[in-house]
Amino acid sequence: MIGNEAEARAWLRSLPESDDAAVARLDMLVALLAEENQRQNLVSAASLGEVWRRHILDSAQLLSHVPRGTSPWLDLGTGAGFPGLVIAALRPDCEVLMVESRARRIEWLERACKAMGLKRAQVIGKRLELVETRPVAVISARAFAPLDRLLVLSARFSTADTVWLLPKGQSAQQELDALQGWHHRFHVEQSLSDSAAGIITGTLAGPIAAGRKGKRT
Repeated sequence: MIGNEAEARAWLRSLPESDDAAVARLDMLVALLAEENQRQNLVSAASLGEVWRRHILDSAQLLSHVPRGTSPWLDLGTGAGFPGLVIAALRPDCEVLMVESRARRIEWLERACKAMGLKRAQVIGKRLELVETRPVAVISARAFAPLDRLLVLSARFSTADTVWLLPKGQSAQQELDALQGWHHRFHVEQSLSDSAAGIITGTLAGPIAAGRKGKRT
């Protein structure tokens, strides 16, 4: 468990991806976020005082669950840029697709990508239902939708090898225990940024055929 800003920055600096250029991009993201938050409520004002732990590290920890070079990465409901912008900042060689439907958030994400020089990051300014189906290697979503609804909306982007990374806060195990109707290999990992939070991760094989019981393979 990472308890403060200094520990968060030290942990981030220890990442294999965290060279001087990556750190500079993250510093720029934090500065841009603080500035933009005066114009629109991207994150709570209180969380800006712990931005490295609450937002940057909380996003970056997802990288430890997939091999370096895994691409493309689909981030659903990116909003303020978490985890999508952080993943793109740390792995600029990775194709990161950020789905966001709110106009002001789309504009913010596009400005941030341009400012940080994230040439392989793409903002998809549509509702998820309207996004063209394509297979991806990673699917992430932070506070986007309940697990059952999320799978209904986004399973079409998943193959049997796609890694799902879903920060769920305190509801992680509860949502996973309640999940029915899917063949999956999901489990909950402890979050580094919050001792009470969990990350649902694993792979999805597909829906269970009507009339069959069970939820895991």
